[in-house]
Amino acid sequence: MIRLGGPVEVKELNNPEAWVRAHQKQGYSAAYAPHLSLDDTTLIGDFRKAAQAANLVIAEVGAWSNPLSSDDSERKKALQLCKTQLSLADELGARCCVNIAGSMSDTWDGPHPDFYKNDTFALIVDIVREIIDAVKPEKTFYGLEMMPWMLPDSADSYLELMKAVDRDAFAVHLDPVNIVISPRMIYNTAALLEELFEKLGPKIRSCHAKDITIGKNLTLHLNEVRPGLGWLDYGSYLRHISKLDDVPLMLEHLQEQQEYQLAADYIRSAAHEVGIDFV
Repeated sequence: MIRLGGPVEVKELNNPEAWVRAHQKQGYSAAYAPHLSLDDTTLIGDFRKAAQAANLVIAEVGAWSNPLSSDDSERKKALQLCKTQLSLADELGARCCVNIAGSMSDTWDGPHPDFYKNDTFALIVDIVREIIDAVKPEKTFYGLEMMPWMLPDSADSYLELMKAVDRDAFAVHLDPVNIVISPRMIYNTAALLEELFEKLGPKIRSCHAKDITIGKNLTLHLNEVRPGLGWLDYGSYLRHISKLDDVPLMLEHLQEQQEYQLAADYIRSAAHEVGIDFV
């Protein structure tokens, strides 16, 4: 069994029952966290209880920011945001809080030549430890989304980071499309997925659902697309997720609810073909 989720439209933002109904209307059993402040203690409890009563899992709380920024003010704000969002994830009982490692680039998520230096690896380790040690989460985990040009960028680099960080609350948020970086990989995503789940499976807490295509113009162009329009082997992806302990699969990055419906329909169809049901 797999839980599928995605963004929903909710007019009553502070109404937990309306939030639950919006997910049920789409047939989702997993959700992105509602937009709440850590100070909204009563509302946090109401959303947590409403989700539990409806068997709706809160998959992740986003902490999207740049803890590696070369700008001291931006870096400090990012670190505080990560701690706050990890605390929120713990209060909500979310499966994880997720961010990227950050970047020294002039954009918060851009490539930079210093990313593969030992000092950068050490800095990421220190940052993740600081975030986890400040919060000491009991119900959730902190994870980094893999990216094509920053660490972690592979199963092995994630394992290396986890060993160095050495915190039980550091886990894996999986988005395999982000690390498909060559024609060899795009035409054999089943092998990539096999490696990711073999090495990281027990530590995976939430997954993203999207797809990827390859262009015909030089030099190499890889483009993110809606699930079902690219080369990601969804049969393999879904089989691997189904073997984990109730890990949600979350749709993202689409522009309209109609696109999310088409993506969900495709994923449900792909799951049916390989004999997998959804919660």
